[in-house]
Amino acid sequence: MLHFPEIDPVAIRIGPLAVHWYGLMYLFGFGSAWVLGRWRIRHGKTRVTERDLEDIIFYGVLAVVAGGRLGYVLFYKPSYYLSHPLEIFFLWEGGMSFHGGLIGVLTMMALLAWRRGYRFLELGDFVAPLIPLALAAGRLGNFINGELWGRPSTQPWAMIFPHSGDGIPRHPSQLYQLGLEGLALFALVWWFSNRPRPVGQTSAVFLMGYGTLRFVAEFAREPDDFLGLLAAGLSMGQWLSLPMIAAGIVMYALSADKPSRSRKSTH
Repeated sequence: MLHFPEIDPVAIRIGPLAVHWYGLMYLFGFGSAWVLGRWRIRHGKTRVTERDLEDIIFYGVLAVVAGGRLGYVLFYKPSYYLSHPLEIFFLWEGGMSFHGGLIGVLTMMALLAWRRGYRFLELGDFVAPLIPLALAAGRLGNFINGELWGRPSTQPWAMIFPHSGDGIPRHPSQLYQLGLEGLALFALVWWFSNRPRPVGQTSAVFLMGYGTLRFVAEFAREPDDFLGLLAAGLSMGQWLSLPMIAAGIVMYALSADKPSRSRKSTH
């Protein structure tokens, strides 16, 4: 049994200004996406330009925050926020949804693809390999904050999280998700995308990979206390992952007979 390490969630204090580790994880996530995107552009893996990448990062920040917050409101606590609508804007109190953030990013990509003359799935294939490291950073931020802990466990690496308030050893599920949805998914999607593939297949592999790994990791994660387990004993995160897996399978199958994507060209 392990005890949660006492980590100050504030990384830097400058007078009244406090910079939190969680915020730095978001900064790292978008920074890593920018570095990886530039690498793919400069190595001819895409016809997306560096200007397009800069816009993807800028609008992606807005899409992740807006989509992640609205997703949490609609998927997890709709009745509460219907009664307290102003609290939707209280971002500092926490409450974000990956699936909502993904919908926000997809909406942003659809608009950008239309404005810049890309196919939507072509842009998706460019963005998909850039996401997992940002997810890993986010899960590390969850761990540093001592939040989103796992279910009770008797494993020797089980950890007591002070904020749980019950002193029960639990799975460090944030680290499981860091390894699965972050590092393992990055290795899979990056490897897959480094060879010419039919348009849409890299996006499909991301959807199938994330959905499957999140579904598995949720078995170790404590369900939200205001929701608990839903139908069939599955969590909300698992139910939201199933459509991702199904969509990925359909996309992969439909794109199988299409020609491989072209390398960088003018448009």
